[in-house]
This record gives sequence, structure tokens and C-alpha cells, in this order.
Amino acid sequence: MKETFGEYIKRLRAENGFTLTQLAAKLDLDSANLSKIENNKREFDEKRLNLLSKVFDLDLSKLRTEFYSDFIAKKLYENDCDEETLVLAEEKVAYLKSKHK
Repeated sequence: MKETFGEYIKRLRAENGFTLTQLAAKLDLDSANLSKIENNKREFDEKRLNLLSKVFDLDLSKLRTEFYSDFIAKKLYENDCDEETLVLAEEKVAYLKSKHK
């Protein structure tokens, strides 16, 4: 997906006909904070992923993938990392998975 997690939430909200206030209430947020999340001025709290998946009837695993891929991409971008960083991270994930089998 070529959008930030906040933009993803905004798109889901629009596609499902929720106002900012309606979705914020469902996520136990105030509308100002949800607006900041949608506009990439604040991070979405991962503790609310389960609630977000229920509101939009989304697969939690896929939602977590969207959330964490956005988190990783932002960190790499903010720190001006090259593509090799991502390749090495993938190798380390594979290593960690093999150690814990």
C-alpha cells in the first residue's frame, strides 16, 4: 500500500461513511487526536489495533502488517537509511524465527 497508516485510516473512514467524530468515539479517541493521526501528525496507538479491526471488520493480522510496515518505513526514512538496512532486517527476522522454532 502506498499510503501512510493515518491515510489508510482516513480512507477507511471515508469509505465506510463515518465522520471524524463518529470514528473517534468508536476508537475511544477525541476527534482532534484522530485528525492528527489521519494527517500524520500523531502516531496511532498499537493498543487500538484490535478495536480498529473490529470497527472496520478487518483481519487483525493484515492490519498489524499495515501498521508495522508503516512504522518501519517511517523509521528508515527519518534516519536516512538505505535499502540495505531493510534487506538486513529481513535476514534478522528470518534468523530470529529460526531460533524460536
